[in-house]
Amino acid sequence: MALAKQSNHGEESPAVSCKRKDMLNLSLKDYMDNAQDIVNAFIKAAQFLADNHIYSARDLPYNTQLIPLAAILAVMGSNADIAGNKQKLMRWFWCGVFGELYGSASETRYALDLPQVVEWILHNGPEPKTIYDANFNPSRLFTLRTRNSAAYKGIYALLLGTGLRDWLSNAKIDIQSYFSERIDIHHIFPVAWCEKNKIPSAEYDCIINKTPLSSGTNRFISGDAPSRYLERLARKIGVTGQEFENILSTHQLDPSYLYADDFNGFISHRKELLLQLIETATGKTILRDDEIQEEGVYLGEENGVALSNESKGLNSE
Repeated sequence: MALAKQSNHGEESPAVSCKRKDMLNLSLKDYMDNAQDIVNAFIKAAQFLADNHIYSARDLPYNTQLIPLAAILAVMGSNADIAGNKQKLMRWFWCGVFGELYGSASETRYALDLPQVVEWILHNGPEPKTIYDANFNPSRLFTLRTRNSAAYKGIYALLLGTGLRDWLSNAKIDIQSYFSERIDIHHIFPVAWCEKNKIPSAEYDCIINKTPLSSGTNRFISGDAPSRYLERLARKIGVTGQEFENILSTHQLDPSYLYADDFNGFISHRKELLLQLIETATGKTILRDDEIQEEGVYLGEENGVALSNESKGLNSE
């Protein structure tokens, strides 16, 4: 990305471009002036990802989003370490992930991200277009089944950030246990049980029926019904009653559905809890399936204001 130095607030900033030709057209002086800043920014981006519970390359939602992230961090410098600024940057990041906005050619978005995000964070400017464009459809949860989807990996990271505990060891899942206990995302209602009960793979394989657990816990669960493996887990760790349910609940679920082997009730309830997690991360309300979304047009490229058709006085007839 061609790094453009930002001018003082209120002055006209240089245009930002990030096409391959712009990189090739950089002078040696421009490269040398900015190279170390960008290197440091990518190192800082790695820490930013770890702070957001993205610990390995395979769990990174978008490689492409690292480009504007590093450029923003380079321009912001030490201002990126301020708690309020970091929170806003995290919101921009999660809007990109759950809006699934960096999956294709994104040079135009990169060029908007740098000036808009910096202006928004440092000078309380209008929300960036990436935040405005972000939209998550609740039905998308049923189609997130593999790490091929950025939003799938995003939900995995959000779950890791909720303070969940492993069901077998009762240890908090953090960056240390992530590696030492080989934490991965596993089915809650086991595949063997789901197939035996004729539940479609499109339903049991989706992110709603998955949660981070250690490899040992996953083996212990085996293919049993939840009501059976929970009983075995409770005996194994020597914890019962409300204390055990509290451990289970850290995974954003209601244990009563597991004890009743109620797959449909579980899916419906956990779907809502995951949507609430996404809403908190993005700072945007997700319209539920029975709500109608109003269409709007983003005018921020000119004046940073997003207006709906109604507020612009335009009627669709």
